[in-house]
Amino acid sequence: MGVRFTAAALAAMTGLVNYGQERVVISPRPQPARSVRVNMRMDVRLVQIPVTVTDLKGSPVVGLAKANFRVFEDDVERPVAALSISDAPISAGVVFDTSRSMKPRLHDSLTALDEFFKTSNAADEFFLVRFSDRAEVLRAFTRTPAEITLALNGIEAHGWTALVDAICLAAQQVRKGKHERKVLIVLTDGNDNNSRYSESELLSLLREADVRVYAISLIDRSRYLQKICEETGGRAIWVHKMSDLPTAMRDLSNQIRSEYLVSYNPAVVRNDGRYHRVRVEVQPPPGLARVFPYWRHGYLAPNE
Repeated sequence: MGVRFTAAALAAMTGLVNYGQERVVISPRPQPARSVRVNMRMDVRLVQIPVTVTDLKGSPVVGLAKANFRVFEDDVERPVAALSISDAPISAGVVFDTSRSMKPRLHDSLTALDEFFKTSNAADEFFLVRFSDRAEVLRAFTRTPAEITLALNGIEAHGWTALVDAICLAAQQVRKGKHERKVLIVLTDGNDNNSRYSESELLSLLREADVRVYAISLIDRSRYLQKICEETGGRAIWVHKMSDLPTAMRDLSNQIRSEYLVSYNPAVVRNDGRYHRVRVEVQPPPGLARVFPYWRHGYLAPNE
């Protein structure tokens, strides 16, 4: 989006603290987090929206031109200034559910995770957050995906599901990544039942951060996961049969690596600290009746 927050400011906003160790755990807090005014480093003069476009089968649609895209900010259409395709490496966090209900699904989930890593680029980097009753960082950033799966070997499924806490922790951790493109990949089989942070707090945090959330929802469709994925420009895929999981992971990887970057200039440059809604429409190319765009739904303007 052309707008960045410092790690210290983000940590202050969310209440998440990194004590310099590899294993980081979310601890209880006595009261809800207060909002913090964060000073920005630049005006919003060019807004860049990452957009993924798929067909009915979920396959990425490539080869689109600037004329295929329409962009609206706060319901006012803005001309598309530029269009590019991003194939840059990613800094990605794997958010892995090891709660009790995952016990019969751990093996298949680990196998599917390997399928995802097979499509990674050599420059990609990954870290691992596992969660059940609480969330913790099991592996800091590494460019060796095998270290992620190795960290999960021998993990036993137990406890409840602190999904919101886990994504909060991962959103803070991913800011340490070296690459501009930042992604969270969530693998879970249920809704949250043990987090200290609220869903609204997480949504506010993700609106502040330039990170896209992609999720595989196993067995039970998570409406909340779908909401936050759509808000950040990611995608939530519901897998109702474990045999479909490897294919879903490959589809997710293909979508992450087939991203357009749509740029436009706001009608008025305002350093008002407000959240500005963005809507993207995509005209299908010849031969396709319909396409499905996924984009980041807005941005926070800087404060004066």
